[in-house]
Amino acid sequence: MPESKKQNFLKGAAILTAASVSARLIGALFRIPIISILGTAGAGMFTTTYQVYTLILTIATAGVPVALSRMISSANAAGKTGLVKRYFAVALPAFSLLGIIMMLVMFAFPDALARLIGNSYAAPGVRVLAPAIFFAGIVAVYRGYAQGFENMVPTAVTQVSEAFCRTAFGIAIAMLLIRRGLDTQYASAGAVTGVIIGLALSIPILIYYKRKIDRSLPTVVENSAKGEKGVLRKIFAVSIPITAGASFMALVTIIVTRVVMGRLQAGLGLTEYDANAHLGHHTMGLALFNLPQALIAPVAVSIIPAIATALTNKRRGTAETIMRSSLKLSNLVAMPAAAGLMALSRPIIIALYNDPSDTPTTILTILGAASFFVCFQLVTTAILQASGHERITMITFPIGGAIQIALNYVLVGNPNIGIVGSSVGVLACFVVICALNVVFIVRRVKDRPNFGAVMLKPLLCAAVMALAAYSAYGLLYRLGYGTLGGGRGAVIIYLAVSIMVAAAVYVVLIIVTRTITREDMKLIPNGEKLANFLKIK
Repeated sequence: MPESKKQNFLKGAAILTAASVSARLIGALFRIPIISILGTAGAGMFTTTYQVYTLILTIATAGVPVALSRMISSANAAGKTGLVKRYFAVALPAFSLLGIIMMLVMFAFPDALARLIGNSYAAPGVRVLAPAIFFAGIVAVYRGYAQGFENMVPTAVTQVSEAFCRTAFGIAIAMLLIRRGLDTQYASAGAVTGVIIGLALSIPILIYYKRKIDRSLPTVVENSAKGEKGVLRKIFAVSIPITAGASFMALVTIIVTRVVMGRLQAGLGLTEYDANAHLGHHTMGLALFNLPQALIAPVAVSIIPAIATALTNKRRGTAETIMRSSLKLSNLVAMPAAAGLMALSRPIIIALYNDPSDTPTTILTILGAASFFVCFQLVTTAILQASGHERITMITFPIGGAIQIALNYVLVGNPNIGIVGSSVGVLACFVVICALNVVFIVRRVKDRPNFGAVMLKPLLCAAVMALAAYSAYGLLYRLGYGTLGGGRGAVIIYLAVSIMVAAAVYVVLIIVTRTITREDMKLIPNGEKLANFLKIK
């Protein structure tokens, strides 16, 4: 890989990783107090409101950043500045109009959309979130434009600003409404208003960055035979399969929640309100389940234009190196994160929610395992999309989704399993999608990476690290119980020390076993200095 291209790809990944981690951490910090403010039932309402919003948001915007980044990257690499500008000029009004249509649907039919998910308590929040769809359509186009130039700063800055607004305004408004004595469903609706504020404030930031990019472009604009209809058709040709794949998973989430709500009421004899409380236990695990993805999603976003550019310039060796590097980096992060969540699930739940019950602990253990497969799916899906095989997600996602729905129907209605069955469905879904993605990459992508070479050593190191974490916590608990006790404060101390021990063990293992090499360290900013400090050969 040419050094400049390697630096662009890894710099973009590093920028987005830092922003995504910050945004996810802020989001996790948002969910924890929200569960305390709204209660588990309110958390269930809050979660289902977001699921309706996510489905409509995905339909309106999911394929836009990927399609524009890939197409603009290819056009820019070929020196077609006029085509680059035309892509944006056509995409902005088209997707703004689509956002307006979806916004009106949410505002006019919140009760019908809430019934779609089987939770009438979500209706107020659905209506409140309607304007967010319009703003999100505009934001998606600007982000895709910047990503096409491998400039991840605009996306990073707005991700963090959105998360901050969502958290600050969401918590403040939810607390205000609860103190005023409003019902939980209305307080839950108030908790989502920060999303609108965050997206609206992102637009002037993105306009500023686009103008900076435009000033660096050549002033000569070449003629093109393609009119606006042809350009729009090309954008939709790329974005629709991506949107279809992503929308299917969002739709599966809606169907799963409807199945879960129905089975909790029919199988366990719960009221709709009590079913929301059980769903709230699942929400506890989701806050942490989403964190490892924050580290990997930026890598998936960054490799799409990088691979597309390499393939456009017929540098297949460069494309293969990017694929291999992204898979290895994701495994080195996602595997220990997943293993740590599994090994320390009970103390994590106690530390964050002060809940020692078995149900949320079991849910987090299962979702911890699933978190790795979600991360692996993100990277393998990005490899397929960047290689021109974006339609494959229209096969893999439905199969995984069907398995998830079936397992939820069978397991959640079982009184001995209940809401835990929903996390089993998540795990099975992404295991299947990952397996299918690997099969298609092996069969369809030339110069593909060696999966065994980038997975075995990180897996062994993560397994040993998990054992160290579990053992350290157990030993600290036994030694400290007589002095510090077993309350929440003591658990936080035991947990923090265990995490530090596990991290140290993992770092030593990946160096001693040469799981990470000096060549790998060159792929991260100041990696060679860090390699010298750690004496990596």
